[in-house]
Amino acid sequence: MSELQLGLLVFALVLALMALGVPVAFAFLGANLAGAWLLMGGWPGLLQLVDNATAMVTRFTLVAVPLFVLMGALLFHSGLALRVFDALDTLFGRLPARLSYLTVVGGATFSTLTGSTMANTAMLGSLMVPEMERRGYARYMAIGPIVGTGGLAMLIPPSSLGVLLGSLARIDIAALLIAGLLPGLLLAGLYLLVIWLQARMDPAAAPAYELPRIGWSRRLWLLLTNILPLGLVIFSVIGFIVLGIATPSEAAAFGALSVAALAAARRCLTLSACRKALLSTVRVTGTVFLVLIASSVFSQLLAFAGSSQLAVDWAVGLDAPPVAKLLLMFAVLLLLGMFMDQISILLLTIPVFFPLAAALGFDPVWFGLVVLLALEMSLTTPPFGLLLFLMQGVAPRGTTLGQVASAALPFLACDALLVLLLLLFPGLALWLTGYL
Repeated sequence: MSELQLGLLVFALVLALMALGVPVAFAFLGANLAGAWLLMGGWPGLLQLVDNATAMVTRFTLVAVPLFVLMGALLFHSGLALRVFDALDTLFGRLPARLSYLTVVGGATFSTLTGSTMANTAMLGSLMVPEMERRGYARYMAIGPIVGTGGLAMLIPPSSLGVLLGSLARIDIAALLIAGLLPGLLLAGLYLLVIWLQARMDPAAAPAYELPRIGWSRRLWLLLTNILPLGLVIFSVIGFIVLGIATPSEAAAFGALSVAALAAARRCLTLSACRKALLSTVRVTGTVFLVLIASSVFSQLLAFAGSSQLAVDWAVGLDAPPVAKLLLMFAVLLLLGMFMDQISILLLTIPVFFPLAAALGFDPVWFGLVVLLALEMSLTTPPFGLLLFLMQGVAPRGTTLGQVASAALPFLACDALLVLLLLLFPGLALWLTGYL
């Protein structure tokens, strides 16, 4: 067999192992071992595999992954996130459909502090849905904003998946994180517009209810004590990167330190909270690094066999404009997202898609943001989007998957509109990166 045929065989082996239910990381590791033995000459190939994997996971840029995870875990387990939602709830006052607005604003804020899509959706669902049901909100007004806003954590920095994508694709992580800020905030604004239109079209879907009157002094106190201090955390991450004070890894350390200091100042940095946060960080980081080891070697095997270059040459040679090829890649990401998790999709597509994007002349940071947006959309794409199942799990008993999917459709349309805006105005993603 030729090296190219062996490379395709390794790729097919990964898909076969995943189809048999083997965990993603172990499916890639098994295929990597077989591929290294066949393609790189037995034991020398296996030794090279170990050297490559070690070099991959000991890079300084990957320090940001566990620190961002720790930052979000401390924020959640210390109770600071709940304080933010309580304060926002009071500040919104008697605004019609205020709980739906609160979901988007609070979810966008929480996205800037966790970077975890799953954690964002799970927290919003467990906090907001029971309260909205109790207040008589229509189910689509409760579920839709949560499913849509949950994916903002993939775009708004710090995005854990963005760090992972930058590491795997070897693009500027700081630029990729900052590039997602304006599109992420714009997407949150589109979500707010959808809620406003829904509330105007069907006022009964978000009925008004009486609230105790809160004085302006109380509102100012909540703003100063529960919301503004989190600006320190956001500045420690985003501000330090934009101003060039710190790299993403260093900014992640400052972010985790600022959350810990804020929790200590509020006297909620307990031993129990620290223990839960550290255990959560170790579990998530261990999984991510195992996947990184598997993916780096897999990408190198495909490149060594020539499979990646063959796919790129074939796609470049197609008689179609670059935008059509970009939309085809976007469609492939959406299709894969219906059946696979986001990390698995990155492992399979990065070795082919990013060299192809470079050959077509697309900016790597801009294309990385488009990939993140496609992955965010795939989480809510019926019928198998992962966030749809997660939302159904935390929704009230009797909620069907069809109800969750139909509630998510207007917000999925907002995602598609953002993709169009990025195609028409690439500067929307690249403007802030010019200040790095």
